[in-house]
Amino acid sequence: MTDTSVRVLLVDDDALVRSGLSLMLGGRQDLRIVGQAGDGREAVAAVAAGGIDVVLMDVRMPVLDGIEATREITGSGVTTDVLILTTYAEDELVLRALAAGAAGYIVKDSPPDEIVRAVHSVAAGDSVLSPGVTRAVVGALGLSGSGGVGDPDRLSARSRLDALTSREREVAVRLAQGDSNAMIAARLYMGVPTVKAHVSSILTKTATTNRVQAALLIHDAGLDPEL
Repeated sequence: MTDTSVRVLLVDDDALVRSGLSLMLGGRQDLRIVGQAGDGREAVAAVAAGGIDVVLMDVRMPVLDGIEATREITGSGVTTDVLILTTYAEDELVLRALAAGAAGYIVKDSPPDEIVRAVHSVAAGDSVLSPGVTRAVVGALGLSGSGGVGDPDRLSARSRLDALTSREREVAVRLAQGDSNAMIAARLYMGVPTVKAHVSSILTKTATTNRVQAALLIHDAGLDPEL
């Protein structure tokens, strides 16, 4: 039988936290803990060795922190996704992590089932943010979207979207609203595999690492959400 479970690497400098997460997640048939790391440098090395679908990454760690480790992992070309799992939900940390390529950001006091769902969502190509984290991102988007048509950041963002087809732009707008692949498929009357193909093309054409980065870019460009 083919093993379809999500392979997870736990990264935290607190061994007790890693043990707790391992006990909480390791007994599930749909997840498999394939390794642990005590700092970002160990995490980068583990991902480079292969066999990891999702990294559950803490932020503040010695040697190499979680944000810089995320940047190295997502910039290396691997298909592994990074889900930040941390105690800290400060706006600056959230935005830095997302800019570094994290596919999601949730806090450690989230219910176990919510953490499991987040791992699966990230593995499926969707983005995940805890409610408080979402507010931080929305606040940042409100600031970034306040400029005029001639704003340099907005013009730069729009130029990066020029290569998108009209259908890709429709998908991009829905992506920026936080819709999952299934929601986009239902709204735009297309199959989920087609949506996934469009999202992949959007990421490639805009030189973004994941859906969150693409959504930030789309908001900066000021695309009409009613397209």
